[in-house]
Amino acid sequence: MGGMNLLDVVDLHVRYGTYEAVKGVSFTLAPGEILGIVGESGSGKSTVAKALMGLSRPSAGQIILHPPPPRKTPHLQTPKPPNPQTPKPTLQMIFQDAVGSLNPRLTVRQTLAEIIAFSNRRRRGGVRAPSVDSEIARLLEQIGLSAAVLDQYPREMSGGQCQRVSIARALATRPDILVADEPVSALDVSVQARVLNLLRDLRRELGLSILLIAHDLAVVKNVCDRICVMERGRFVDVGETEAVFAHPTSAYTKRLLAAVPRLETGP
Repeated sequence: MGGMNLLDVVDLHVRYGTYEAVKGVSFTLAPGEILGIVGESGSGKSTVAKALMGLSRPSAGQIILHPPPPRKTPHLQTPKPPNPQTPKPTLQMIFQDAVGSLNPRLTVRQTLAEIIAFSNRRRRGGVRAPSVDSEIARLLEQIGLSAAVLDQYPREMSGGQCQRVSIARALATRPDILVADEPVSALDVSVQARVLNLLRDLRRELGLSILLIAHDLAVVKNVCDRICVMERGRFVDVGETEAVFAHPTSAYTKRLLAAVPRLETGP
């Protein structure tokens, strides 16, 4: 493994006391790829995400990050050169509870300004930091929200709007990899499709790699390039999405497929 991948996970184990939540999973994530990890509650998929983000400590295995290739930005149509001082890709997480993950005392403007200011302070190598206002405008354009939401609090917005703000907050640091842990499970089906389309558009426009965690196959069907089906801490089906849907090998995957509702995310 390695070479063209941004991320290699090799024989990952995560144990909580005597309970082993993840039992030796391996996968890769390539630049610009959307990889889905699918499984029911308690299967271990969110534990994988937490291990990647450093929120859970692996008990065995390796998480290997490789230098990202040059990436285009929406305003500069030439590849963004890699920063030699930060050669490894950066990761940001999108959480399941969008409303709960946002500070209820901060408006959208304050939420985004806070993370933009933090990101600007971390810039190195004489790279000029963009203004907070220009960055906020860029983020709103990327997530498809109008400036009317900037002075609203989380309680004043819909769940879908809050999730878009959460995505904007993650994008504010210009990450290479988004780890999306059940980002649509708390949303209505029609809103789910719009948020999933947004993630797919961001992959195309920004060259992002995305690890999408979900509990049902309907969520990942039209979005992910490859999927890993997880049961009781192990992968039981791994492959390109169309292949797994057409030729599942495990009884568990077949059971999940039987429960798939129709969820169209458009062309």
